[in-house]
Amino acid sequence: MSSLKDVCSGLPVDQLPPQRDRDDSVPHAPVRTPNLTPEEERLALQNALRYFPPELHGVLAPEFAQELRDYGHIYMYRFRPQCEIRAYPIDEYPARTRQAAAIMHMIMNNLDPRVAQFPHELVTYGGNGQVFGNWAQFLLTMQYLCEMTEDQTLVMYSGHPAGLFPSHSAAPRVVITNGMVVPNYSSREEYEKMFALGVTMYGQMTAGSYCYIGPQGIVHGTTITVMNAGRKYLGLNDLTGKVFVTSGLGGMSGAQAKAAVVAGCIGVIAEVSEEALTKRHKQGWLMETTSNLDECMNMIRRYKREKKTTSIGYLGNAVDLWERLVQEYDSTGELLADLGSDQTSCHNPYGGGYYPVQLSFTEANEVMHSDPLRFKNLVQESLRRQITAINKLSDRGMFFWDYGNAFLLECKRAGADVNKEGDTLGTRFRYPSYVQDIMGDIFSLGFGPFRWVCTSGNPNDLATTDEIATSVLEDIINKGVPESAKQQFQDNIRWIKEAGIHKMVVGSQARILYADRVGRIAIATAFNQAVADGKLQGPVVISRDHHDVSGTDSPFRETSNIYDGSAFCADMAVQNFVGDSFRGATWVALHNGGGCGWGEVINGGFGLVLDGSEDAGERAKMMLQWDVSNGVARRSWCGNQNAKEAICRAMDQNSKLKVTMPHAVEDENLLERAFRN
Repeated sequence: MSSLKDVCSGLPVDQLPPQRDRDDSVPHAPVRTPNLTPEEERLALQNALRYFPPELHGVLAPEFAQELRDYGHIYMYRFRPQCEIRAYPIDEYPARTRQAAAIMHMIMNNLDPRVAQFPHELVTYGGNGQVFGNWAQFLLTMQYLCEMTEDQTLVMYSGHPAGLFPSHSAAPRVVITNGMVVPNYSSREEYEKMFALGVTMYGQMTAGSYCYIGPQGIVHGTTITVMNAGRKYLGLNDLTGKVFVTSGLGGMSGAQAKAAVVAGCIGVIAEVSEEALTKRHKQGWLMETTSNLDECMNMIRRYKREKKTTSIGYLGNAVDLWERLVQEYDSTGELLADLGSDQTSCHNPYGGGYYPVQLSFTEANEVMHSDPLRFKNLVQESLRRQITAINKLSDRGMFFWDYGNAFLLECKRAGADVNKEGDTLGTRFRYPSYVQDIMGDIFSLGFGPFRWVCTSGNPNDLATTDEIATSVLEDIINKGVPESAKQQFQDNIRWIKEAGIHKMVVGSQARILYADRVGRIAIATAFNQAVADGKLQGPVVISRDHHDVSGTDSPFRETSNIYDGSAFCADMAVQNFVGDSFRGATWVALHNGGGCGWGEVINGGFGLVLDGSEDAGERAKMMLQWDVSNGVARRSWCGNQNAKEAICRAMDQNSKLKVTMPHAVEDENLLERAFRN
């Protein structure tokens, strides 16, 4: 398996590749603790061996059993390809269809060591966001995609390729489901067991749907969030000299340093892993580093005085950083943090997503496996300490928000002081989710993270698409847009123009921006025409983050600003997945978990290949119309005024769109009077 052709040839069962030990030169996922019984261990091994003919079981069984004992999961390291894994240009894949080759391009990008957090465990981001559960699944999937014709669909069950099934050319080429567990069994404990058994998988959002584009996606989202937080909380469009304090530089959180610089402020980011911090520094995403809190405080003060835009990576625990900021205020009266958040992987707090302050990084990795109960207690104590410090700074004027990573949810479960007085729905905390307070109204306008990948792999194609997208958005503004949307268009034009300067690309030639229904359709149509005209050297894949207007039902993030009692209902995300599938998507995905964690979210996404054909252009128009309007309609029904206005404009522009509109109760006292009788 030393070439791309070998990777696409399926499992090498005629001649087994040599056994391979774990490669210590790359970061690895923490050891999992599934707590399997002896009978369950045998079942996990049996499940793994069914990918191979019986004559190989004698060789593979002891090896796989050792992996299960050592790492809590059977990854099948022997079958990890020796060739470089990256997003090769689309023409290099030996596939029978362009659509399949484009999907392979996306999969390979998700597993590129420059992109993936733990590439050898097939984890793209978030600590446990899997692309596949083992390397056999990867190889079989690549083989199926090579063999696929335009009248077949590949069905994926939580990383497992169930097979190619007859369909038709207008059907999706791939249909993915990840973690679709019967609700009463969708707990963390059950997940660890089922993942070890090889029967389910946590695909996060864009890891398991093959649509991750490296940390650029979260750079953009964090940049837009910080800019809008400055406007809302500080009344400022210019954040020069203001300090944004947060934590996490690993997977998606690694984008925070770059986002702070793009937003124009001073970013201070705590990270416990020297490996993660060094990686971001070498990539140029993190400008300065220190492991000394005294030096860190001096740097903050100096850059505030100089009004210098920069990012500081503190190698240490976030709790130590927050508590030191409190100490500085108590001793000097100086508030050194203006804005604050957290992007640790708190959806997985006991499996490496959050490191307690009482232990070193190395000690924590050992204790989480050897003594899970003690580790959980330490994590919860650490969360309580962190919130205590944040509360003190907040009381003195710092503005803090939850970044939708289940941070406040886990703080609440730990007994920390985060409850919001008067909350009856159980979804509101002392501090708002960034969706509730900052981005929710933007979603309701139909704006969300629209992204594309130039499958030629040519940077010139990306530059051309940047020019096209900028021109399209400027044209939309010139034709006239509501004032509520104008700022968002302007922010994203600025983003595109500066993206090249800030060297956002890691992995595939990809870009992201926030656009509404009109913007997405116009950009996609223009890209497709550019492919047809030969202005681009290859097809363009369009997709989006699942974290979007319609893609995710998550009561502590994407739907946290829905107050009619339906925040825990997942009809929107499921309908989106189904609707995209028969309106033109090349592939679709539906996941349990993502962002806030397993059992906390239902989310879905899509990919659509623009190959320059008239058919691709029509697919894009129909599917994107639905993909945005579905969520805007739901938010309108829940009473959001921005959404009402946006969906009414959509109905005015399309006579076939008919949406049920809500009637507000004008007399609030009526509700109370009605129950007095």
